[in-house]
Amino acid sequence: MRAFLFPGQGSQHVGMGDGLFDRFGDLTETADDILGYSIKTLCGEDPDNHLGQTQYTQPALFVVNAMTARAKREDEGLSPDYLAGHSVGEYNALEFAGVFDFADGLRLVQKRGALMATAPKGTMAAVMGLPVDDIRQLLIARGLDTLDIANLNSDKQTILSGLVDDIEKARDVFSDAGAMYVPLNVSGAFHSRYMAGVQDAFAEFLAEFQFATPTIPVIANVDAQPYGDDVVAILSRQLTSSVLWRDSVTFMLDAGVREFVETGPGTVLDRLCRGIKADHDVAPRSIEPAVSNTPEDAVASWNATNPIGTSVRATGHEGHLKTRTEAMILFGHRAAIYLDGFNGYFALSDIEAMPASE
Repeated sequence: MRAFLFPGQGSQHVGMGDGLFDRFGDLTETADDILGYSIKTLCGEDPDNHLGQTQYTQPALFVVNAMTARAKREDEGLSPDYLAGHSVGEYNALEFAGVFDFADGLRLVQKRGALMATAPKGTMAAVMGLPVDDIRQLLIARGLDTLDIANLNSDKQTILSGLVDDIEKARDVFSDAGAMYVPLNVSGAFHSRYMAGVQDAFAEFLAEFQFATPTIPVIANVDAQPYGDDVVAILSRQLTSSVLWRDSVTFMLDAGVREFVETGPGTVLDRLCRGIKADHDVAPRSIEPAVSNTPEDAVASWNATNPIGTSVRATGHEGHLKTRTEAMILFGHRAAIYLDGFNGYFALSDIEAMPASE
């Protein structure tokens, strides 16, 4: 089986989409009408140095990704069994799956980029060579709780997000721990708590659109599970939630996907997938039918007695945390819950609800 993967911010470059704008003239004309400027000029020449600005980067990537996918289908006869996109690339996956058309997808991405550009000044940094559990523990131990885990890209690469000064303070902490710490050239603290204001405004905008059920499974960034009919909720959450890229690729590997095709500029996702595949047992895993005392039972029991916002203790972590979601099943077998403040899921067996007095 095959998956199309659509890249997000960081993959853009001047000259991307060369030859595609004239070929897909109808899409180019639609994009120009919606955006109010020439998408071909922006991507091909970038005369005003706008391509690196979020409000321009996101629409540009959406257009080039969409055209690239169409070219792959027409020129090589490729058709995907699964779809996924990294951050803004997820909108291309949804468009290709028929959840919305090209024009509405571009309107959504244009609004998303414009709103994200208004968020508090922040940035991001890549931590390489350190397991994510060690990263979480360092954030707690060194008082860096103002940083969030934005992307779980692979076992070897995690992205942190936060305010500029806090990202800089963390440099020595992770360098001393033996990790490679690389600040990223981005203009915002994406996929973090600092996008909360953007999330609320974008949710209102999303509510104005109609969404269809995907015709091809699309794996969501927020939980590494296929989309259902909850498009508004998931796309809203995506702004403040971690991008679970490693888990998304693992889900597709477990489902039998063997070919990953990056349908957009650059090779970032291709490199990440090769690393994830190398660490993964590629044999498909069967999911056992539910029996008594299953993860489903644990999820049902938890949700019946613990509302969202319950204070909990988590194994290996100091202090009190709160749940941000109901308990759920991840990867078809794991009972898990999303804990506020860490932008990540914990196994349900690793947390304990605290008495109300605490």
